[in-house]
Amino acid sequence: MQKSTFYGLAVLLWLAAISSATAAAPRPNILLILCDDVGYSDIGCFGSEIQTPNLDALAANGVRFTQFYNTARCCPTRASLLTGLYPHQTGVGHMNWRDGGYDGYRANLNHRCVTIAEVLRAAGYRTYMSGKWHVTRFMEMGEDNAQWPVQRGFEKFYGTLKGSGSFYDPASLCRQNQHITPANDPEYQPATYYYTDAITDNAVRYLQQHQQESPRQPFFLYLAYTAAHWPMHALEKDIAKYRGKYDEGYAPVRQARLQRLRELGLLPAGWQPAPLVGDWDAVKRKKWEARCMEVYAAMIDNMDQGIGRVVAELRRGGQLDNTVIFFLQDNGACAEENGRKPPKAAPPTQLKPMARDELQLRGRPLQARDGRPVRSGPGVMPGDADTFVAYGRKWANVSNTPFREYKHWVHEGGISTPLIVHWPQGIAPQRRGQLEPQPGHLIDIMATCVDLARAKYPRKFHGQAIPPMPGVSLRPALAGKPLKRTEPLFWEHEGNRAVREGRWKLVAKEDQPWELYDMERDRTEMHDLAAQQPDRVKAIAAQWDAWAARANVLPLGAWRLDVNAKD
Repeated sequence: MQKSTFYGLAVLLWLAAISSATAAAPRPNILLILCDDVGYSDIGCFGSEIQTPNLDALAANGVRFTQFYNTARCCPTRASLLTGLYPHQTGVGHMNWRDGGYDGYRANLNHRCVTIAEVLRAAGYRTYMSGKWHVTRFMEMGEDNAQWPVQRGFEKFYGTLKGSGSFYDPASLCRQNQHITPANDPEYQPATYYYTDAITDNAVRYLQQHQQESPRQPFFLYLAYTAAHWPMHALEKDIAKYRGKYDEGYAPVRQARLQRLRELGLLPAGWQPAPLVGDWDAVKRKKWEARCMEVYAAMIDNMDQGIGRVVAELRRGGQLDNTVIFFLQDNGACAEENGRKPPKAAPPTQLKPMARDELQLRGRPLQARDGRPVRSGPGVMPGDADTFVAYGRKWANVSNTPFREYKHWVHEGGISTPLIVHWPQGIAPQRRGQLEPQPGHLIDIMATCVDLARAKYPRKFHGQAIPPMPGVSLRPALAGKPLKRTEPLFWEHEGNRAVREGRWKLVAKEDQPWELYDMERDRTEMHDLAAQQPDRVKAIAAQWDAWAARANVLPLGAWRLDVNAKD
């Protein structure tokens, strides 16, 4: 036998052995962590002063995607994340308030999609969820619960069906298919109830139960926090860490973040940061304004502590090394002013305490469970259960450093947020701590989970044809290899629309003309090139039109329609 033939055969045998070992390797557990209304630079490893040591540790030993995209708003993001489809394909192109009269805007997850939990459960995974659901308009007992978590693939569920509410008494709180209250939950009775902690604690309980019940099976855990969505509610022990930290106002915090982003390699020298919005000298209630940001920071800090407890439980159970952890955010920072304006009417002085079994039905409650009326408006110091205040547009501008716009819009400040992927057994040591600049999107998470789990994405589910996955697996990027994307990425929310094709991004606000940006030179979207390159605008816009027609996006403005309105 010739030497070259011998070596060739040896290589083939080695490759075969590697392939066999890979095929026989245990499939990884998958932990999907989603947080709410948090900006691009609000965690430490993306430039923040907020203490997030546990997320920073995941980033230091994982891969940070610097151009990862969501769909600009709570409901559409969750629908897209759970199904791997664009949100309009699932029926959730807007929010879950009312049926808009078009298939893309039914405000309820449809049966022409399949969730990650359904796909992985069919592949032999145990499936658990703790946290915010927010993809159905039917949230009351006795209503159609076909799109609740347990009916969409999750074996165990603790959390809320609504999108927001008190962190001390969450509206639409459920265990499995049963509405509960913090006071009557038969399985979880902490000394102090705080929803972020409750989401964490129940996730830890699921991991412990998994170890007892089925340690040889892989699991999929969806951990969906509501932090740091308004209202600004946080525990005093967490707020205390940030007392006085924001007394100097918006500019110093934003400048420090810009410097940190540059040091981390997240803000190239050629990018011009979006303008600062807030003028601290013009703020009349500086203590109140600083307190809003203190509480916001505390909410993120507490969530990070919870993530640390989940990671610690994975380590204790010997599961951490072969668990793929995804951390991502549902949209950019929130500029909504809920609770910041003077109330239309003064709250009553006292209300009856709520009974143990009395459900909190309102996302914006009238009272705390002990009977205290809920207060809002300028000067109401946020944090406690009897307050309902958002941190507002000016702090949101700081949160989204260095980008422009916010939640709702599809400029970078609305749709670009961090993705951290941590997987000790699957990410080579030399890749750990690295930045990954290739664009990714929510639609890629399903494709990645299917790839990791060696699962099969169905063509039909429960007799319904399912659209093919538009996303691609992110697994090659974990190894520093190119993604196999063949189509641009697309967006529409409230008429705001965008296309990302390679280095080019076409973006427009509702009823306004297209803008064109070179994402390599100007990802902060400060220099519109549309007038200089009309042919490119026309060509990319045509791609958006074709996508919109096939993805249930049209007609533009359909999200405004309300065929079932009763008021």
